[in-house]
Amino acid sequence: MDDAYSVAAADPDTGDGDGLEQLMALKDGDTFLVADGWGDLRGGADGLFDHDTRILSRLVLTAGLARPSRLSSGVSQDNVYFTCHSTNRPLPPMGGRSAPAGVLHIERRRFVWNRRMFEQVRMVNHAVEDVLLPLTLEFAADFADIFQVRGTPRDRRGTAETPAHDGRRVMFGYVGLDGVRRTSCLAFSEPPARLSGTRADFMFSLPKGRRSDLYIECGVDRCDQPDQARFRANAVQARLAMRKRRRRGASLRGPRSPRFNDWLDQSRADVALLTTDLPTGPYPYAGVPWFSTPFGRDGIITAWQMLWLDPSLAKGVLTYLAGRQATEFSAFQDSGPGKIMHETRGGEMSALGEVPFALYYGGVDTTPLFVALAGAYARRTGDFQLIRTLWPNLIAAVGWMKDHGDFNGDGLISYQRGAETGLSNQGWKDSEDSIFHADGRFPKGPVALLEVQGYAYAAWSAMADLATTLGDDRRAEWAAQAERVRSLVEDRFWMEDEGFYAIALDGDGEQCRSIGSNAGHLLFTGLPSAERAKRVTKRLLSAEFRSGWGVRTLATGQARFNPMSYHNGSVWPHDTAMAAAGMARYGERRAVALLLGEIYAAAAHFHLRLPELFCGFERQPGEPPIAYPVACLPQAWAAGSVFLMLQSALGVHIDAVTGAVEIDDPVLPTGIDRLNINNLKVGDGAVDLTFQQMGSHTVVVPRRRDGPVTVRTVRTVR
Repeated sequence: MDDAYSVAAADPDTGDGDGLEQLMALKDGDTFLVADGWGDLRGGADGLFDHDTRILSRLVLTAGLARPSRLSSGVSQDNVYFTCHSTNRPLPPMGGRSAPAGVLHIERRRFVWNRRMFEQVRMVNHAVEDVLLPLTLEFAADFADIFQVRGTPRDRRGTAETPAHDGRRVMFGYVGLDGVRRTSCLAFSEPPARLSGTRADFMFSLPKGRRSDLYIECGVDRCDQPDQARFRANAVQARLAMRKRRRRGASLRGPRSPRFNDWLDQSRADVALLTTDLPTGPYPYAGVPWFSTPFGRDGIITAWQMLWLDPSLAKGVLTYLAGRQATEFSAFQDSGPGKIMHETRGGEMSALGEVPFALYYGGVDTTPLFVALAGAYARRTGDFQLIRTLWPNLIAAVGWMKDHGDFNGDGLISYQRGAETGLSNQGWKDSEDSIFHADGRFPKGPVALLEVQGYAYAAWSAMADLATTLGDDRRAEWAAQAERVRSLVEDRFWMEDEGFYAIALDGDGEQCRSIGSNAGHLLFTGLPSAERAKRVTKRLLSAEFRSGWGVRTLATGQARFNPMSYHNGSVWPHDTAMAAAGMARYGERRAVALLLGEIYAAAAHFHLRLPELFCGFERQPGEPPIAYPVACLPQAWAAGSVFLMLQSALGVHIDAVTGAVEIDDPVLPTGIDRLNINNLKVGDGAVDLTFQQMGSHTVVVPRRRDGPVTVRTVRTVR
């Protein structure tokens, strides 16, 4: 396999594959495209989407009345281009001549830029004589809402306009029930021999040894005639924009580890692909295809994963979410004053209120995570100008935590959806069956999730620290609130007989005694005592949780355990990374390196692009991890996982206020003997670091320093 491509594995004739690897995704801004391995859009989840509306639902190419035989296909490592190489099947006789199979090379090359798909179809004749090639493109635009594509039923729809065409272009239109007219235009560089509202038939005369190109564009508006110049000019802009996003912040390289570097490059490219530059700054959208939009929780965690390398993501996320903070109560939106957004959507169904996600607040963890990220960002950057700007939002957020998030008045944040249209579970494990008692019963609400209390502890602690710098006299009050949350969690969630924390408390205060990975997130916040953290870590590293490819979301043997489920026994890379970072906080760096090695091994089987999740079956010698068939790929917090795990293994802590980089007992991943970090910004300075394996120890050497940056190594005794 060429390392520059994520190759689709499928039957070359039928197109049947394993589902996951057939997902060929491109994205720019609020426009994304999902196609199969041939580049065809054939229904299902396929399509060209703009602002949550599918503006092209079908685009299928045939050559000589048959689908070409695919040779290879994939997305370039920088995520700009999709390319499919194929060849012809036997062509029907044309003018007394016919061409055998395998004499024409047909290459489809495409990218998405500025709300438009650009495609080049190149046909090269390698036969010993001239060939007439009949080429057909079938197309349609259904203007389906993203939730309709996902399977949400609709009783009625708006009015589809009859497609109009003018020789080289086909214009589609749809007037939604919201009164908005949505349009798209499909255009060709060459005039088809026959053109209708659903099909274009071309006849290309290909002299032997020669080639011919067809350029195609599709966007939301009537477009100019496609040609080579437009294709190249826009391709340059798309590639430059992607390069700029990929090069934000510090870089990581293993000088003697090309495959590991490829993983780092692919992960950085996936974060860049999903990051949209909004007026408030860069924001990592959650994932393609179903979650290509700003999500509060996903954006915060991805920004936190990348914070040590690229703080600009955190700044963009905090600023965007502050601007969409709730100011009033709404049961339909699950909102309350001070609450931070969970999700926003721009399609017809959201605009009409058929789904509550135009601006939805049904995430119980997003608000404390927002506050905690603000504290982490301030320590990392020393940017207290932004913190002062956000201070009213932070005050409102902790106000929601105290006054409205605490349903039972017991000091714990809990949730219960406001309307039947909302999410029944509102933590990161938000599927309907993810929270339950040890016997499998679902808890009555309101439900207090374990990890959310950890996020609240981190939020109150962050507010106390920020108050010291900003001179707010509530520092002691917030510090006391943090300690109160710590005490409540240790008292009410801890299960001494299990040596572990309960996953949640139900509305009666009864423990949901399921054993889940949520406890790893609690470690990440630093809430547990050292002794309990050690016991939790030991269990998370046991065969109950570790599949050999990472940490399962639920321990084996638990009620509702299913390694093929979404949240009850699968492996989510970001979940493993959070648990690993939590272990590192308590000194377990070698465990982090172990888990990083397992996630790296899984990534190698997924062509170095980690999916949203994969199945939690036990690792078997010589066999790959088992894919979850409808996982998002790429997914932002899956791509960001490697960077959080590396920071945790290397023990890197950055305090821009003091201008210091602290390295605490670093450990390199197995098989990596050297790692360079270049252009690590610290306040007004920057530093380059090299981590080198020396026998059984890892040492760090500063190679370049610009400005007042202090690097110190420590070995914390715990």
